[in-house]
Amino acid sequence: MGDERQGQLTAGETLRRFVGAFVDELARSGVAHVCLSPGSRSTPLALLLREHPAIRVWTHLDERSSGFFALGMAKALGEPVAVLSTSGTAAVNFAPAVVEAYYGRVPLLVFTADRPPELQGIGSSQTIDQTRLYGTHAKWFVEMMLPDGSPEALRHARTIAARAAATARAEAGPVHINFPFREPLIPAAAGPPPGRDGASAPGDAETSASAVENTEQPSRRPDPATVASLAEELLAAGKGLIVCGPQDDADFPSAAARLAAELGFPLLADPLSQVRCGSHHSDLVIDSYDAFLRDEEIARELAPDVVLRFGRTPVSKPLLLYLQRHAGCRQILVDESGKWGDPALAASPAIQAGARALCEALLPALQASDRRTGRAASDWASRWQSIARQAGAALRRRLAAEPGLSEPGVFAQLAELLPAGATLFAGNSMPVRDLDSCFPGATRPVRFLANRGASGIDGVVSSALGASAVGSGPLVLVIGDLSFYHDMNGLLAVQRHDINATIVLLNNDGGGIFSFLPQADEAEHFEELFGTPHGLDFRPAAELYGLAYRRAESWQDFREAIEASLGSPGVGLVEVRTDRRENVRLHRELWAAVSEAVRMPAEKAATP
Repeated sequence: MGDERQGQLTAGETLRRFVGAFVDELARSGVAHVCLSPGSRSTPLALLLREHPAIRVWTHLDERSSGFFALGMAKALGEPVAVLSTSGTAAVNFAPAVVEAYYGRVPLLVFTADRPPELQGIGSSQTIDQTRLYGTHAKWFVEMMLPDGSPEALRHARTIAARAAATARAEAGPVHINFPFREPLIPAAAGPPPGRDGASAPGDAETSASAVENTEQPSRRPDPATVASLAEELLAAGKGLIVCGPQDDADFPSAAARLAAELGFPLLADPLSQVRCGSHHSDLVIDSYDAFLRDEEIARELAPDVVLRFGRTPVSKPLLLYLQRHAGCRQILVDESGKWGDPALAASPAIQAGARALCEALLPALQASDRRTGRAASDWASRWQSIARQAGAALRRRLAAEPGLSEPGVFAQLAELLPAGATLFAGNSMPVRDLDSCFPGATRPVRFLANRGASGIDGVVSSALGASAVGSGPLVLVIGDLSFYHDMNGLLAVQRHDINATIVLLNNDGGGIFSFLPQADEAEHFEELFGTPHGLDFRPAAELYGLAYRRAESWQDFREAIEASLGSPGVGLVEVRTDRRENVRLHRELWAAVSEAVRMPAEKAATP
């Protein structure tokens, strides 16, 4: 009887059953948000996603913006978010976001519609080879079968949906599913989604079982023997250090802080580790290392016995050079994914375990050890704390003495202006580096986000707006002018989706980071090839997309503009004009001031 009924299904009914089963299982697997761009071939998915009561659809006209908006949402939520395109070059525009999701470990589901097999390779319009389109940057690729209404096909559709969500979550990253569709592309009139056995009975026990419950993988726990051995090694170290790079586990910071307190080890907290700010903060959390580790004498003096490293590669180049300088000491990399995130080539053993899981396992092992000693007041930790205080005070003094607006000064100001629960999204190149140097640690909770997987400047506006769309507190994006220009299309989302955010635009009329590199000495061709001045006025762009624009002329202007934007609906654009040459001068003077302060005997060091 089932085979006879299958033979009588219309094309629209087949689409409804097959695609509906996939969409329904996607929702049951916890996927609540899908970003899509208009297109014909993706019609079956677009319509059925839009109809599903548990899924919110966010439409975007530009696929590249859509991909990064979805990535920002997934980054903020820590849950898979899907993005959908039609066939052809539309799908290729997702590639930058897929690459960022892969290296940034963001759970992104990428659905691309495609022509059926008979239209491949014969010059059909909007038809390209979409098989493994994103290469090794997709964790898992599936070429979906053509829609079929049989019970076996419906079970297949549900299995792929559940597995895709689970795979994107586990050691997070992007999953790509390619859907070939034949015309006609309109599903039949609405009906209940078929169950896993092919019947239209979504309420039975088998169909209602959550794919999340069945497939979600817990964090990898360390081997007890490894934990015991590591605990003894850390307790034996007189000069231990914890380095926390970018990571997304909201419960990790408190676990890492407890571990640092138990060992008495200084903890170098990259802002993207989420360890720098929050209720867990203490004097052991070191925040100005990027500035003082530039000093050769200090970097040489602070030679560790052992370094325990969590998270992905830190932003700070001086920190990486410090780790490379002391490559002879034990540097233990903790990485659940098994990827070797060690550009300094300094780590020796790697422990494949969840960062929080290892911290939580180490604490009782340390407390039970016969070698446990009170180490929080050790000379080693005190030296790091003293240097960090002196460096932070020197940075604040020098920034306060600067007569005009400055790029690093923006982060010192935001450290005072951002309310508890705010999110600060930093653009790549100079903004994220100035964040690392100039945003001090505090007990006030602030979340820090950035696209530091592949560290490109594209898609940052869209990623920040996506994060704001699902965030619980105010979001401030600090971005350079070239990065802003790259993704102005993303601003269309502001009014389409009623987004609230503040954008601080650091406009130095070009690529400011190149002025710090050896290329700056090539005076004849530097501006043409690297500085790339654009001469753009961004006020009309703000007006075009409905942003409240204000150009700050002083720090008083800046503070008023930020406070006004944080207290108003919509998106405010606060522009800060700077000069690239002056920016280099200021940074070098900041580093010199820090060197002078940290080399000064502690009793003579000035306090803020």
